Parts: sequence; structure tokens; C-alpha cells
Amino acid sequence: MTDRVRIDLGARGYDVLLGPGALAAARRHDVLRSPRRYAVLADANVLRLCSGLVAGALEGLDVAGAPIEIPEGERAKSFATLEMVLGRMLDLGLERGDAVLAIGGGVTGDLAGLAAALYKRGMDVIQVPTTLLAMADSSVGGKTAINMPQGKNLIGVFHQPSFVIAEFGFLDTLPDRERQAGFAEIIKTALIGDRDFFGRLEAAGQNGLTIKHLQAHLKTAITFKAAIVAADEREAGPRALLNLGHTFGHALESEACGALLHGEAVAAGMALAFDYSVRLGLCPDKDAARVRDYLELAGLKTRLSALPGRPFTPEAMLQRMRHDKKNSGGHIRLVLARGIGNAILHDQADSADLLHFLKDQIQ
Repeated sequence: MTDRVRIDLGARGYDVLLGPGALAAARRHDVLRSPRRYAVLADANVLRLCSGLVAGALEGLDVAGAPIEIPEGERAKSFATLEMVLGRMLDLGLERGDAVLAIGGGVTGDLAGLAAALYKRGMDVIQVPTTLLAMADSSVGGKTAINMPQGKNLIGVFHQPSFVIAEFGFLDTLPDRERQAGFAEIIKTALIGDRDFFGRLEAAGQNGLTIKHLQAHLKTAITFKAAIVAADEREAGPRALLNLGHTFGHALESEACGALLHGEAVAAGMALAFDYSVRLGLCPDKDAARVRDYLELAGLKTRLSALPGRPFTPEAMLQRMRHDKKNSGGHIRLVLARGIGNAILHDQADSADLLHFLKDQIQ
């Protein structure tokens, strides 16, 4: 059985269908329809591992040529790949009334969304996330971006999808590491604003990643995000709280040079955010300990020395954080916490104190 969550943005609002059979449900609701043409974006991994599901999604649609294949991983989020995608779309003769169909993880969704926003000043994009991380977070909310050498997601626009189809059949193709990384974004929701949800996650333990629990957890996370996006689409206020763990996490991810999955970086970043909150006297130490314990139980490493990639240095981490897009007035802006389920914005983090904190964490 599929669930439906509404992202209420007035005339630009849209639905998220999630669960086993979401693609079939989308067809019943006439989400994927002709006569419009579709440009399909996917990476080689998705086209290989999910060929049956992809073929089913495209059956009966007027697909413009072969799928536009993009590189795997974060390296696809570049000006070069964006230019290639836009060039292919022009060669295919797409019109503004057509649509981009993004089938893949967060990278594919980010790139496809940005291409759709730019092409002839904007066309529809339908997100078909194939990873748990993309289902829980990046496919919902309209953020699109590519990376720069200075950091992640620094060039982009807000461009809401016209629909999101979170088909659970894709999750069967994911290795455990990918599932665990995606689960970090569900945990994040509880840490930001739902202490009771965190208690339910703890109670489920390692069973939280089974389909029996996962659909309910994912629906809770998307419903939580939907309310925040509806209230603050452009991240002028409370939507910034959804970046819990991301300032530290993006720095870790960039420094790891591809060895660290986004969800793994966010998980470690959330542990750092809670530890730094304790350092500032904002958060009880017992809450930070619960966060670390549960993340580790979920298979997510929280100690920097245990993370894959080259050794992290405090100075390089801090420099990455100085380029974070959430910063304001020349100050590093962090999402911290007064406790589990009570995230707050901390607008003027002290760089010298952050450096000392990072040195302590990296030792």
C-alpha cells in the first residue's frame, strides 16, 4: 500500500507517493502521462541495477531519445555535466511543456532539477528517487545545485518538482551502507523537532530499516519536512533547521574526496553538532550521548577517526565551513540543539572556539 504526502505550496504544491507500488499508483493517478515528452536523467548504476523498474516507469511514455546518462557520484554535480545535459535536451528538441524525469539518488535529482529550472527559463521535473536518502530528503523541497571546488551545493536555485514518486522497489537494489546512510536523514528529522519520534526509532532499534518500519518512518520524516517547506520555502527562517549536521557534514564530505557518503557525513555532523551544543552549555550531555549511541546502533560512524577518507585536519575543516552557503554577515551559522527534538540556529559561531573544538574531536 502506498502513502501520499502533500507539499502545500498553493498552485505550485505537489504530492509525494511513497511505498511499494508507488510507480503503479502514479500511473493510476495519471502523473506520468502523454502527450508531453520526457527527458530521462539517470546514471549508469541505476540503468544497470534497476533496468526493470526503469523500463516499467517509462512504459507507454513518449521518451525523447535514450536516457541522458550522467556520471556516478558527486563529480556529476559540475558545470561540465550540467552543460552536457542542457545540450542534450536542446538536441532532443524539448519544449517548455515537456518534463525532465529524474531517476536516481540525490545527485541525479539535484542536477536534473537545476537543468529543468534553467532550460528555456523553466520546465517541470518529476523526481523518482532510488535511494533512501533521496526519498527522505533531497527529492522533496525544490533545492537544486551543483558543487564548486570550495564546497558542496554552492551554485543552484529553488525549483520545486511537479511530483515525487518514492518507489520502494528501488530500495531492494541498495547495499546496506547506502540504506544506513539514507537513514541518517530520517534520524535528522527526529533530532530537529520530534523527540517522541526519536524514542520510537530507539525502540525499533536495528529493525528500523526493515520495510515493516521504514515506510512509517519515511512518511513521518517527509510530513515533517513538508510542513517546514510550506512555511519557509526559500529557507529565510525555520527551514534552515533542516541543515542540522550539514555544516560539519559538508566539510567532512568535501575533505573526504568521495570516500564518504552524504548520509554518513551528515550523521557524523549531527554528532558533532550535539557535542558542540554541549560545549556551549546548550544541550544536556546525556542527549548528545543518546544521539551518538543511536547513530552507531544504526550503523553510522560518529568518531572522525573511524570515517573513511584521508585524515581530517581542523584547519581544512574550518575553511570549508567558512564557505558554507548558510553563513551570514561573515559569521559561520550552525544548526545546534538544546536537546533531542529541539534544534536551534546559532548565528555567530566563534571561529577560534570552533577550531579548538575540531582539534579535540580529531585527536
